[in-house]
Amino acid sequence: MHCPFCKSLDTRVIDSRLVSGGTVTRRRRECDSCKRRFTTYERVEHALPTVVKKNGERQAFARDKVLRSLIVACSKRPVSADELDEMAESIEQELSILGEKELPSRMIGERVMVRLKSLDEVAYVRFASVYKSFRDIDEFMAEVGNLVGKGAED
Repeated sequence: MHCPFCKSLDTRVIDSRLVSGGTVTRRRRECDSCKRRFTTYERVEHALPTVVKKNGERQAFARDKVLRSLIVACSKRPVSADELDEMAESIEQELSILGEKELPSRMIGERVMVRLKSLDEVAYVRFASVYKSFRDIDEFMAEVGNLVGKGAED
């Protein structure tokens, strides 16, 4: 493993532990040359589908894009980085298990919304406002009304 600071190949593992429910190995490493420490993560690489965007464009699934959208939606909310990472990981695993070669981006967005709705309602509304591309305030208010209505039923 190259040191990210001095690019030396002489690094060693000083601590390893399982995270994300045992699906990821977190390793603390130290560079023998510059003595700086850094963290690496090891995870199983899943055979993931190609994502078909709304405009027909095809892209490889990118877990980082899902994670970035979760981070934006949960900005300044009481949601930990570990929770967001686990959510992105579970979405990636779920899509991998489906075994499909191609999936519409809509399926990913729906999975994100379901998880956000149960995690943080404000984050859900933030994500939904971008994902659903509300045309006006009435559509936005209808979505918030649905959320409030469901909360009153519980």
